[in-house]
Amino acid sequence: MKLSDGLFLECCRLVASQHPEIEFEELTVDNTCLQLVRNPARLDVMVMPNLYGDIVSDLCAGLIGGLGLTPSGNIGTEAAVFESVHGTAPDIAGQDKANPTALLLSAVMMLHHLDLHDHASAIEQSVFDTIADPACRTGDLGGSAGCSDFTNAICERVAKAMNK
Repeated sequence: MKLSDGLFLECCRLVASQHPEIEFEELTVDNTCLQLVRNPARLDVMVMPNLYGDIVSDLCAGLIGGLGLTPSGNIGTEAAVFESVHGTAPDIAGQDKANPTALLLSAVMMLHHLDLHDHASAIEQSVFDTIADPACRTGDLGGSAGCSDFTNAICERVAKAMNK
């Protein structure tokens, strides 16, 4: 890891030197995790190799309620991919238990990326409002609603928001 981390850090330092207007700070992954727990607002954009990204994203998911709530986006110069952080959850497939929040918030990120901000905001607020309603929460959030009930509640809220 010392060799690969060293190459990664060397590349980061080079790019940082070419953009002095961007603040650059090196942190070890354990200190990064501590800072995220103590003062998450201290960190804005984080760049790290895949393994450390997996560790940090799992920590952040735990801080907000779990992997079922965590969206992600990988944005390059020529393409962008948006997906939920968690896997396919084959253990609950077909049981109407999965929480679609991560996928929906990933779609929100995609809509913002495509400059469809009104659509993104309507979906995002509908998701948040649905989560705030105890009757609509899925099992991973302490409720008893199924995925279908949760999704239908979001769809109703989105339809109302878009018809205003």
